Order: sequence, then C-alpha cells, then structure tokens
Amino acid sequence: MKRKLVVPLTLAAAAACLFFFQIEMASSQWGSGSFNASDPGVRGGPAGAGGQLAGLSGTQAAFFTAGAVDFAEEEKVPDGLGPRMNLDSCGGCHIQPALGGTSPFVNPQVAFAGKDGGTDRVPTFIAANGPVREARFVLNPDGTADGGVHALFTITGRTGANTCTLAQPDFATQLANHNVIFRIPTPTFGAGLIEQIPDAALLANRTSNTFQKQSLGIRGKPNFHVAGRTITGMTNNNGNDGTIARFGWKAQNKSLLLFSGEAYNVEMGITNELFQTERDETASCQFKTVPNDVTNLDATTPIQVLSAIENFSNFMRFLAAPTPSPDTPGGASSIANGRGLFTSTGCALCHTPSFTTSKSTVVALSMQPVNLFSDLLVHTTWATGWRTGSARARRVRESSAAPRFGAWGSGYSSCTTDAPRTWCGRFASIQAPAPRRTA
Repeated sequence: MKRKLVVPLTLAAAAACLFFFQIEMASSQWGSGSFNASDPGVRGGPAGAGGQLAGLSGTQAAFFTAGAVDFAEEEKVPDGLGPRMNLDSCGGCHIQPALGGTSPFVNPQVAFAGKDGGTDRVPTFIAANGPVREARFVLNPDGTADGGVHALFTITGRTGANTCTLAQPDFATQLANHNVIFRIPTPTFGAGLIEQIPDAALLANRTSNTFQKQSLGIRGKPNFHVAGRTITGMTNNNGNDGTIARFGWKAQNKSLLLFSGEAYNVEMGITNELFQTERDETASCQFKTVPNDVTNLDATTPIQVLSAIENFSNFMRFLAAPTPSPDTPGGASSIANGRGLFTSTGCALCHTPSFTTSKSTVVALSMQPVNLFSDLLVHTTWATGWRTGSARARRVRESSAAPRFGAWGSGYSSCTTDAPRTWCGRFASIQAPAPRRTA
C-alpha cells in the first residue's frame, strides 16, 4: 500500500440491530395499549467517537495516525486490488459516522462498479441508500455447505487491468434459489479494548444469571470451532490455541491483526503476510507479485516498516470507544427509561453492559472498562414473522452479539443504543420489530 499522507477522514460509529427479547414483558409494563411509543430517530450532533484512546504515548499516537491514513486509502490495480473485491478501501465501508464505523448513508459500492473504467453491474441487492454488503452463498452447486464470500466486483476494464476478463457471480440465479446471505461492516470503535478482555471474564459471564437466561431460552454448551459451525450462545474458540475468538459477525477472528489480514484479502483481494494466496489466480488478472503487501524491511523509519495490515490493526487497536450521549436522541429521561427496559426485558443478558480489560502492555488499554453491550458469544436468534408478518418463527443463523457501546444508528443498518433502543433500518419505528428471542 502507498505510504503518502492524507488528511484522515472524520471519525465515528454505528452498530447492527439488537436481539430484543421479550417485548411482551415490556408491553405489559407500558399498560394496555395506551402507551404510544415513538422512535426519535438516528442520533445527531457530534459523533462522539473516532478519536484515539486517552493515555497513548507520543509514539503510539503516531502509529494510530499512520494507521488511519492507510485505513482510509483507496487501492488501485497496481497496488494488488482484486482480481475480485467488494470495495477498494477499509474506510469506504467503515465510515459512518466516522472512520472506523459502519456503512455510510450513501453506499460507495454503487459508484465503485464503474470506477476507473470498471464494467461491472451493480447487483440488485446493492442500493445507493442501502448498506454496504458482502454476499455469501449458503450451498455449493453439489449441495455441500459453502458460506464463503463471493465478491461483488472484478477488475475487468479498470485502469491497469487490460488483460483481465472476468465475469461476476450469477447473483440473479442464486437469489432466485434463496442461496444468498449478506453481512454488513461491523464498527471497530474500542476494538483494542475488546481484544484485551480476558477469556476468563467471558466464560464467567456466560455462566452468570443462569436462571434468567434459561427462562428466556438462552442456552448452549461450550462451542469449539469445527468446520465453521458454532453452538448457540457460546464462545467461538480459535482452532489453533483454543482461546476465544471475538471479531467479526461470527466472532471468527481471534485478533485485530487476523481480522485485518482476512478483510484485506477477502474484501479487497489484496494478499498479505497472513493470507498470501490470491482467491482468484487467473493468470491474466495478476498485476503485482504475491503477497501484494508486505513488511518493508528496507524502510528507514519504524512507521514505514509496517505492512498495511499492521497499520490497520494499530488504528483499530488504538481507536477509542464511543462516548454515549446523555440526552440525544429523545432526551435524558427517555434514555434512562430505555436503559432500564434494556435490563428488565432481558437484552442485557446477551448484550452485557461492561467488562474490564486485563493488564496490558499498552497502558492505555490496561485495566480499563469496556462498556460494549455484548457478551462476545455466538447466538442463534429466532424472529416471529418479522419479514412477512406471519406468526411462523424463523431461525436467523448464528451471529455474535455485536458490541453496541454507546453508539447510534446509520439510518438503515444500525440501531440507536444510547437508550438503548431497538430501532433498525428495516423498520419505521421501534414498534415495528416483532418479538425476538435467542436460543
């Protein structure tokens, strides 16, 4: 990746939808239908996130800034972009409401389809006013499990890729076969704090409040990573050393460095020292040696030595957690009421309000509170007809209880959680979501 300095983008956050259990319980507290809830909308005002951790040394702050530059930079074919990819920068996906967050209000994937001469079509599930998405196929043609990312775009027609001719996946057929699932960008605010939470704390929290969890159907047994499968409500253990993984929608990545290396290869098609093999090895579409991005052993300064994935991980590791707003949206009283309901209805049993980090080599990360509103476990959620209005329960595949911190919505892909509330972009108000429960 090029090492030129640019002005870092504005910084901020967003998050995905809460697993909102036992809405019936909350309804009984509100009365016999006389209470008319209304959603105050997405949090406005200053982002309250995107800056560096308090207490970093001067050197650590310099590495944070260098990492932010790399995180925001747009890649080109000569940098190793492709041959297949979903976008050309980390910051393009993680920018709402600031660098390190989630999908922006305007989806950059629409314009990217034709960027630099690209000839790709925009898939029907990608919209300018919708979230950034990656697509995965559920099954292979032979009926075996797939689950892998099928990149939306190619480098065909783009500057520097004259000899490359690739076809996009046949998304229309896969959609017709109900064989496509999606994921959106996870915000990375406070990721370094999450990385420092000890496994013992996660395991102790998993076994706490047993009676309440069982009464709400939150159950499971120790989960070990076996061929991509997980057991509901449990830790996703790293297959190499057995410790708990925690990054990504499936909590599949153990560390921020691994998270960075996988995303660089899968989302941008850029090979690196962790993922050294091109996902598409078509000979006529290779325009840079492999791995595309490596440690610069000939550099003359420490910052110049680091590879892109080390820069990405330093940026996320030193990125501060968001600061909750005391009064926006809805006012301080509404936020206080929402916080109480968040606990009384059972949300906090999966979205654990807080942990504490272990003793860290980085002083700014050592013995710090992590108000993430997540247990970092993997859950299966059940929805009662939330798409169709039917009474038939639907199983939603296992996913991690995404950290909420004190964050806010992006307008379609996230939820306001200062209250905390249950507003997601697919709904017009907090009254719309049907009851959900984890199993």
